[in-house]
Formats: sequence, C-alpha cells, structure tokens
Amino acid sequence: MISNSMRMTGFASGMDIGQMVDDLMEAERQPLQKMEQDQLWLTQQRDAYREANAKMSEFESMFLDMRMSSTYNSTKATSSSDAISVSARSDADEANYQVNVNELASAAVNISEAELDLDAEVGEDLAGDHTFSTYNEGGEEVTHTLTLNADDTYEEVFDKINEASDGAVRAFYNESSGQVFIERTETGQFNPDDNGAEIQFGEGTIFTDTFNLDSTEEHGGQDARFTYNGVELTSRGNSYELNGATLQFHQTTDQAATISIEQDIDGAVEEITNFVDKYNELVEYMNEKTNEPRNRDYPPLTDEQRRAMSESEIELWEEQSQSGELRGDGILRGAISGMRSAWYESVDNEDSEFSSIFEIGITTISAVNTPQNDQGKLEIDEQELRRALEEDSEGVYRMLSSRADDESRGVLSRVKDSLDNSMDRITDRAGRATQTEHQYTMGRELMNMAERMANFERRMQQTEERYWDQFSRMERAMQEANNQSAQMQQAMGGMGGMM
Repeated sequence: MISNSMRMTGFASGMDIGQMVDDLMEAERQPLQKMEQDQLWLTQQRDAYREANAKMSEFESMFLDMRMSSTYNSTKATSSSDAISVSARSDADEANYQVNVNELASAAVNISEAELDLDAEVGEDLAGDHTFSTYNEGGEEVTHTLTLNADDTYEEVFDKINEASDGAVRAFYNESSGQVFIERTETGQFNPDDNGAEIQFGEGTIFTDTFNLDSTEEHGGQDARFTYNGVELTSRGNSYELNGATLQFHQTTDQAATISIEQDIDGAVEEITNFVDKYNELVEYMNEKTNEPRNRDYPPLTDEQRRAMSESEIELWEEQSQSGELRGDGILRGAISGMRSAWYESVDNEDSEFSSIFEIGITTISAVNTPQNDQGKLEIDEQELRRALEEDSEGVYRMLSSRADDESRGVLSRVKDSLDNSMDRITDRAGRATQTEHQYTMGRELMNMAERMANFERRMQQTEERYWDQFSRMERAMQEANNQSAQMQQAMGGMGGMM
C-alpha cells in the first residue's frame, strides 16, 4: 500500500493522475449512492409510518369520552337568575322548579380590639393551657386546648390556635386596624342553640383577657335559607344538591328563579359528530397515503447532491421524492378495512331496537362519484340521530360503546380493537422515537444498511489505494524509461563528438 507522500502525480506522464483517480472512484461509488438513497427512502418510510401512528393515536384519544355513558345521557341545567347557578349529573331527572334564596349561609366571626406586638413573647403569666370550643357536624360541643409557652410570640399563638382547632377556626391579628379576628372555616350554624355562639372562649384565658374576645359579640354563623317549590329548606353551605342537580347560591333573590333540567341532546349530537368527523379525517389521510403515486425519478437526495443544489431546488425535489412513501401499504389498508368492517357489524343490544349504526342515522358515504380519498367515510343524518337519542339514549350508548367481550360488544369498542391492532403493527415495524433501532424491524434494516455501506466504504478505500498504486507504478516505469532515454541520448551525443 502506498502512502499519500509516495503517490506519483503525473510528473513523468504529464497526466492529471489525481483527477483520473477521482473520476474512476466516482464511477466505483455509484452503488454507494444508490445504497444511501435506499437508506434515506427507508428512513422516510419509517417517519411516514410514525406520522400515521400519531394520527391514529390522536383519533384514539377521543374514544375515552365516547365510551362514557354521560356522553349520551348528559343533561343541561339552566337558571333564570344570576343569583343561583346550577349544574347537573348525567342521571339527574328532567324537571322545572322554582327556588327563592332568602338568606345566604355565613361563617361565624368574632372581632375585638387589642394592642399586640406580633413579635413579642407572651410571658410567664400566659404560659399554660387555654380552652375554647366549637361545634361539630352533629351539633356536639368540641373543646380545644391551646397550650402556650412563655417564649411563644403572638405570631406563633395565632398559628397554634389554628392547629389546636384541627382546622375548625382560623385566627389572625390585623396590625393596621389593631383587631383580633377568629372565625369558623365553614359556613352555617353548628350550635343547636339558635342564640348560642359558634365559637366559645374559656373565662380567664388569653382569648378573653388579652384578645378581649366576647362570645356574645359573634356575627354570622347562619345557614342558607331558601324555598324549593314553596317548601322551606336550609343548608349550612351556599350549595345544595337536589335530584342530581347542584344549586349554588350567590346572593338572595327578590323573586323565585326558575331552574330547568333537561336532556342535552345537542351535546350528545355534537360529541358523536365530532368523533365521526375525526374518523373521516383519518380515513382521508390513510387513503391519500396509500394511493399517493411514487416518483421514482426523484430519489431522496444525498448530502453530496444537496450541496450542489439551491434551497428552492431542494424543496421542489423533496416534494416529489416524498410522494408515495406508503403507497399500497398493507398495514394502513388493513386498518381502513378493519375499522370499516367494525362499523358495519351488528350488535346484540338487548332491550333496545338499535343494533347497528344505520339505525341511528350513521351511514357510509355513497360510492357513486366519490373521490378515491373519501371512500369509506361516514355521514350522519342529524335528524335520525336526534330521534334515536331522544327515544333511547341508553340503547344508543350500549350499541356504540359497550365493552363486553361477546356479541354485545359495542361498535366503537370493535373499531378501537382494529385501530389498536394496526397501531401495534406499525410500532413493531417503525418503532417509536424513544426506541433504539434494534427494537423494531425497520431499525434493524437500517442498521444492516449502515453496516453494508461501511463495508463498501472500506472496499472503496482499498480500491482507491489500488488505483494510486497502479498509476504510481506506471509513473515510476515511465520515469525510468525517460531516464534511460535521456542517458542514451547523452551517450550518443558524446560519441558524435568523438568522430
């Protein structure tokens, strides 16, 4: 093998040896360029598969809502007054009723004036136990003990009050106004004595002697009072649950508000329509990918080819070279076929007249004059869908979304089964971005390609060395011949001088 320093560069022959070797190697490397393009094409196919899987995954995310009964049996709750807002569970009874809010619930609060330095220590006189009490949900008095140390600051005292009450009260001092606040954390009346305080303080404690709090000066601690269809009711909070509906009181009312609970057909129709629209988008995308023509005259560009082209030329070339990456692909065609079959299957839907999508107004787009990429799409007769939901929304739900493993398995569950199977096949073939190449089929193919290209490169190095060796030998031979010719001419010139 000849090193670069020993290569003969055409001095003897007058030929451009370097250019000749480059030209020969360019011809030798033609198979490598084809290998690079094959590798790039496989990479493009892998990425196209992953894009298809992402589209499928995006569609799959919609199945969660579509398999919930609340999607089909949802309710709509409205209030005629801003003073009351209302929400309803999907199983709430349809109803109209009148509600009048007479009094809002309030939390008990006690405020007094006191001069305190929050950083000051309470001292020995206040060290020890101090009691106060509240009432629990059952109206039973609960005594709390506040234990103070002489070196506790007043800031720490208020924190200890909150802790000692187990969250029943909060206490703080407003330095700006010089007032102590202690209040219940929950609204409503817990003390069974209508005139009794919600927070009571032991005599001779820090509450009465230092904070100047007086239980008889308490404010609030009232239940919400309202009427439902003329019946008087109370609630400790400003919300109340009634027949599956939750009322939220914001202010009192001068006249009764009308509360309406009704089946939300609009919401169910919108959810089903959005789902079908998303399915149609996926079908169009997969049809486009599997029918897209492949332009073999525009193979993927290698790095060397890119360097010889402008940005606009590269963009136009790649637009052509990326076409047909998944043309005729069996996995995508199988996905379309599998989902289409699942849509058409009949469901054993006991106690309901609905056993197929055709009976609720969902049909296949007519094949007559339908563009190729739209074949297999669905369309909805909204009037028929509304009729079905109004008559038997539960039956529509079971027919579409039942998760049973027998003949009563819902249409959408079967569609999802087919979709998941196709996504798994694509993952096995093209992997995920988080996987290494040896974990999926195309990755292993790419690794084999890279190894073949590396071996080819090594052979090209040997071939180039061989060409240089051959030309160097030729140059040396020619140089030796030239030297001999020069010597002969010199000798003959000398003999001519002797004659």
